[in-house]
Order: sequence, then structure tokens, then C-alpha cells
Amino acid sequence: MRWRRGRRSTNIEDRRGMRPSMRREASIGGGGIILAVIAVFFLGADPAQIIGMLVGGGGQLSAPAPSARQKATEDELADFVSVVVADTEDTWGPIFRSAGYRYQPAKLVLYSGMVHFACGTGSSAAGPFYCPGDHKVYLDLGFLRELKRLGAPGDFAFAYVIAHEIGHHVQNLLGVSQQIRQTQQRVSRREANALSILTELQADCYAGVWAHHAQSQRQILERGDIEEGLGAAAAVGDDRLQQMTGRGIHPESFTHGSSEQRMRWFKSGFQSGDSSACDTFAQARS
Repeated sequence: MRWRRGRRSTNIEDRRGMRPSMRREASIGGGGIILAVIAVFFLGADPAQIIGMLVGGGGQLSAPAPSARQKATEDELADFVSVVVADTEDTWGPIFRSAGYRYQPAKLVLYSGMVHFACGTGSSAAGPFYCPGDHKVYLDLGFLRELKRLGAPGDFAFAYVIAHEIGHHVQNLLGVSQQIRQTQQRVSRREANALSILTELQADCYAGVWAHHAQSQRQILERGDIEEGLGAAAAVGDDRLQQMTGRGIHPESFTHGSSEQRMRWFKSGFQSGDSSACDTFAQARS
């Protein structure tokens, strides 16, 4: 991606190094982080429960102090995140205005290990997470390194993850998130899971819409970037992630969609550049 000359967002909260006060200290290894990311972000598990299991019932995530080189790498990554967030703002602002609405940018919180947020009952987020209660995306930069281990390397793969979470913010502003949550309370678990999948696929499509405008208006993409985005969408499909955990494939437990579905909806948004092409719910009804 050609990102270094891009605008930096003013809607970044850097909480790296700030850890919530907990009862006792514990540590999580790299493998534990991978499992937490998969379980929380992609399989719909409860963040507080997963973190509690990993730290043995409560504790502060501890990690060795980063070296100067590691800190410089993380700072550059944080700078990249800021540019991507700014670019999503430059995309969704005009789209909302053309529809007669005002886009209210989300804030993105960078954190390390654990963080308190407005959603849930005092639970902590692990990995990328959008909270509709405070209009904030929470992101531990360590997740971006784990994304490479999931088979999705490249800066645009990172950008796809951010744009997907901003897609959830768009859904929240449009009232889609609230409607889905209310409907899920009235239907069966199977139907609620189906709605979760449609919600996630729409966010994938919105990520594609952002990529379309980022390229057509600001030419930030380089050769191979879209392939990286499609690769990331495939890497985080429920079917692939279930295979990685050794559980086998169980479509009835999907919450985010298969690799094929996620790739298809991201591609749909990218090719059309039109948010109206992202009505996954209408297509499901038809």
C-alpha cells in the first residue's frame, strides 16, 4: 500500500502499555494469544471468559518490555493504522453526505494485553473488536502479527481487518446493529447465528467498498493488495479457523461466514464501490 503520505486520523487513542488493575499477575504465551484471537474475534466466544481461562481466573497480562527495535516497529504499525482509519473516514464521510446523513467517525483504541470497554459487563476485549456502546474499535497490534501466522501477511491484510471493524461502525450508525440484536433475542439460536453471519459478511462488503474508493480516489493500492485482502478474508473464514483448531467443520456453529462467503462479499464491495450492494440480508431473504 502507498500509505506513508496519507493523512493521519485524529481519532486514535493510544493506550499501549496501560494495563487495568487486576487481582494478580499472570502471563499468556504466543499460542494462547492465537487461540484467544480465533475464539473471540472469529468464533464469537466471550472475551472475558477466554481471557479468564488463559490467565487462570483473573490477572494482569504481563509481557517483557519491548526492545527499541520492537518499539520502533510497533510505532510504525500504529502510524499505518492511523492512516488506514483516516482513509476510511475520507471514504465514508462523502458516502454518508450523498445519502443525506452525517458520518460520525469511530475512534480506534490501541491497547496492550487487556482493556476495559463500554460493552458487556466489565469484560475485556481480545483482538479486534468494535463496541457499539462507545463507537470505538479496539485493536491490539499484536493481533496483526498473529494474522501473519494465520496465513494472511501483507499490509493490506491488516487494512482489511481495520476496514471490517469500521464496517461494523457504519452498521451501528445506520441502525442495523441494533435491529439485528433485537431480532436475535426473539429467534432461535440457529437463526441468531445466521443473522450474525449476515452482519459479518456485510462488514466484509463495506471493507471492499472502502478499498474501491481508496483506490479510485486516492490510488493507495499496489499490485497484489487486493489479493492480500482476499487472502485475509479467506484466512479468517469460520471453516478454515475451525480446521486450525482441530474441531472439524461445523457450519451450524458459524458466526462470521465461510472463507468463500467472506471473499465473495469483500470482492462484491470492491468491484461495485456501492454500499447498497452490501445488503446481505436482502439477498438472504430472496
